[in-house]
Amino acid sequence: MSSPSSVSLSYRDAGVDIDAGDALVEAIKPFAKRTMREGVMGGIGGFGALFEISKKFKEPVLVSGTDGVGTKLKLAFHLNRHDTVGIDLVAMSVNDILVQGAEPLFFLDYFACGKLDVTTATAVIKGIAQGCEQAGCALIGGETAEMPSMYPAGEYDLAGFAVGAVEKSKIIDGTTIAPGDVVLGLASSGAHSNGYSLVRKIIDVARPDLQADFHGRPLADVLMTPTRIYVKPLLALMASMDVKGMVHITGGGLVENIPRVLQPHLTAVLQKDSWTMPPLFAWLQQHGNVADAEMHRVFNCGIGMTVIVSAENADAAIAQLRASGETVMRIGEIRTREEGQAQTVVL
Repeated sequence: MSSPSSVSLSYRDAGVDIDAGDALVEAIKPFAKRTMREGVMGGIGGFGALFEISKKFKEPVLVSGTDGVGTKLKLAFHLNRHDTVGIDLVAMSVNDILVQGAEPLFFLDYFACGKLDVTTATAVIKGIAQGCEQAGCALIGGETAEMPSMYPAGEYDLAGFAVGAVEKSKIIDGTTIAPGDVVLGLASSGAHSNGYSLVRKIIDVARPDLQADFHGRPLADVLMTPTRIYVKPLLALMASMDVKGMVHITGGGLVENIPRVLQPHLTAVLQKDSWTMPPLFAWLQQHGNVADAEMHRVFNCGIGMTVIVSAENADAAIAQLRASGETVMRIGEIRTREEGQAQTVVL
């Protein structure tokens, strides 16, 4: 049996820097503080985060969601850009719980790396706080895990967790959607956080200059544009009229996400000429020789969120959403599904 080491070992010798973790907590406190809202009890640093549900809810139902940023992180590592992926992280979860009618209340993050770089981690978490501000929810806590040898140098992983609340009587589940209802499309800000394994494959094949001008901006900027957060305008819309269904267009694109809110006897018929596909998607399709059907089930193709309302409410919904800063189009309608027909048809 080997004898004990005469050298005194520390956690830092094992690759974990407690002081760096403490420095990160101090660095992010001002960003988290700006996200505080009614209901938060206590601040960053406790073992658990406390939140009191507002008395404005008579029968509150909690809605939770979790997600990551996917391989868009690999592009962030390549470009050494870490200031926007935190917004992506928040967007993917808060947009998901929003579509069931929930107001996002608070958010928690998980940041894992091999060796903690305080500057990089601060940039990421500052982005998370910015996303929370956009969504009106509190960054109430999180976890920073430094795990030597688990991740390549300079890389990290992210996960996010959002919790919201909705009045039980106002849960949006698509059950009232009927033939004749209108499908509205809200413009995306870009590829959001989906399809980046294919994006990166196309970049590998096309080998573009990512700093070259692309319709007035460097291509790198276009590719790293953070996911749009639709929370505030859609909460306002729900407060003013009956919204029958909403769909966050993530992995699976339009064709696989819209059926998630439709009853089996219904289909959504979309007109692809009703909106203009942003140049990024045309570039990806051209340089990757990607078929139309594949584009529609991988990317959002310019539509980041769909809203389903009755025909009589469609014009008012469009007007309100445009007044709140959204780019919105009437992109299709709900019809009775024919035998063998897909639940989303793009014509």
